[in-house]
Amino acid sequence: MAKTFRGGVHVEEHKNTERMRTVRMPAPHTVSIPLSQHIGAPVQPLVAVGDRVLRGQCIGDLAEGLCAPVHSSVSGTVKAIEMKPSARGIPVQHIVIENDGEDELCPSIAPKERSLAETAPEQIVKIVRDAGVAGMGGATFPTHAKIASAIGRVNTIIVNGAECEPYITANHRLMQEHPEAVVGGARVLMHALGLSKAILAVEDNKPSVIQIFKGLTWDMDDISVAALKTKYPQGDERQLIYALTGKELPVGKLPADVGCVIFNAETVSSIYRAFNTDQPVIERIVTVDGDCVRTPQNLSVPIGTSYRDVIEFCGGLVKTPRRLISGGPMMGAAQWDVDGVVTKGTSAILLFSEEQSYSYEHGSCIHCGRCVKGCPMHLMPNYIAAYARRRDYESAELYGAKGCVECGSCSYVCPAHVPIVQYVRVAKTALAAKQKE
Repeated sequence: MAKTFRGGVHVEEHKNTERMRTVRMPAPHTVSIPLSQHIGAPVQPLVAVGDRVLRGQCIGDLAEGLCAPVHSSVSGTVKAIEMKPSARGIPVQHIVIENDGEDELCPSIAPKERSLAETAPEQIVKIVRDAGVAGMGGATFPTHAKIASAIGRVNTIIVNGAECEPYITANHRLMQEHPEAVVGGARVLMHALGLSKAILAVEDNKPSVIQIFKGLTWDMDDISVAALKTKYPQGDERQLIYALTGKELPVGKLPADVGCVIFNAETVSSIYRAFNTDQPVIERIVTVDGDCVRTPQNLSVPIGTSYRDVIEFCGGLVKTPRRLISGGPMMGAAQWDVDGVVTKGTSAILLFSEEQSYSYEHGSCIHCGRCVKGCPMHLMPNYIAAYARRRDYESAELYGAKGCVECGSCSYVCPAHVPIVQYVRVAKTALAAKQKE
């Protein structure tokens, strides 16, 4: 029986690209690589304008502090180092590289004869850090820091293959096409953390992936495959932990506090490649979809490629887009610039027309309780939104505003189309500002 959690909603899946094999997109003429693609401090450039760089060469890092190095996704010449807005609107330094078309790989990237059994945990942490791996499900927390902080504190690794957001099928295709990288990466993590238990968690709307994983692990006592009920937001770490272990993760606590550590499927496959070849994160799988896109598909895209180049590779537009979203429609970030770029955390690029944007004039709360029933955090979103609307942020905090994961389930089911999540975000921002003062 599929495992699940309390609350949540059933969203229209729109998994239009789930049967489409991943296509490797050729590197564009120019890439613009942000020096902040992770939670933590932006890295500093290690190259200067005019320098020639190789594909996979480290071009940005910090000597200390929480960060993840960045690498060039092409070989070519550094044309500029400039400030540009990130996907979240924050100014970030970008290294602009003109592709020379030679695709010359950094010499350090090659098959390695490493014995996992003879590799110390701290060596694995260093390998993962040097590869610049950050959470590729969207959180972008530096993976080496997550591994290091979990050593000695956890007993279970969970590989998150839920992919519960509508439209996105990037992880689905990865797990279908390269399951050995996911299983291999899980084993690297198990050795690094000294554990003998890992769970590959996949929603039951991906039966072929579940069967592939079971076929790969049938003789492995330490790696199991768990089918999850298809429900949103099943991929949230709190819901995953509850569904698989029955443990509730308190607000303000980390998964390690209940003995678990969670890694996205593509993150795990990046760890596998880093361990075996020292290949850094220089490309990722991106779902390109929406009613404006001529040819929706899954692409393996070089980091730093503009949305514009990705859209052109998919045949361009068939409708005028009203909304461009980086990530999923529930938790992704609306973009204002088609020249924004793909980063380590970009799981999807979605373009919707006026007809598909679902813009409503919101009414007043009718006290139906649907948002309360659907909230996976068991909060009362109606009250939080009402207090936030009145700018009574202290009362919003009393009703658990800080515990909201901003999944959007409440807004999705609201018959009055109240933008509940937006009100909650305003309250959380105001409370954070007050705390900072």
